[in-house]
Amino acid sequence: MVDAALIEQCTDRGLKPAIVEKFIERAGSQDPLAITVRSGNRVVVIPRPATPDEAMDLISQHVGRAVVRVGITQYPAGLGVMEAGELKRDLVDACANLRMGTALFAKVYRIVTKWYGNPAEEAFDDAIIAWQTGYFEGESVFRAADPRDIGAAAPAADKGTLEPANSEATSDKDSAEDPNRAGIRVDLSQIGLRSD
Repeated sequence: MVDAALIEQCTDRGLKPAIVEKFIERAGSQDPLAITVRSGNRVVVIPRPATPDEAMDLISQHVGRAVVRVGITQYPAGLGVMEAGELKRDLVDACANLRMGTALFAKVYRIVTKWYGNPAEEAFDDAIIAWQTGYFEGESVFRAADPRDIGAAAPAADKGTLEPANSEATSDKDSAEDPNRAGIRVDLSQIGLRSD
């Protein structure tokens, strides 16, 4: 188990320590030098590096040719890197890997949670799968916009006053942004009625 002090000191503040522990348990590693290399559906067996320098050499050999995951969080090594020479040693530093990995996982978790509508257990499970595969609902989660950066939705109308669905205050723009404010578009009132 990863040291609680390391989690407290190094992880993204957007995730609770209990979530970080579950994340590492399900998708990470206890070893800061752990490297996983996948080519297609197969795992490439590589020797375990003994030093950070050996780890960086192994990462450099495989990044760009295979999917390389590194360290405690199994961070995607090639993310945002154009050449192997751009790789940073932070990948194999326990604290830096935790900081980068938990910040990126927090974004993935927000993407999945937004899709679910709330932080349900299923959202966490799907966030883990999205972390491992890099995709959720066909979208690359590592390159997707962070829902936190898109901007908050407009505040809901005061719950004490109800606006009719066809009110002039409900514009097409409102309807496009909030499907719950859309007026009736198709008249379904005649379905099932017989005309003799």
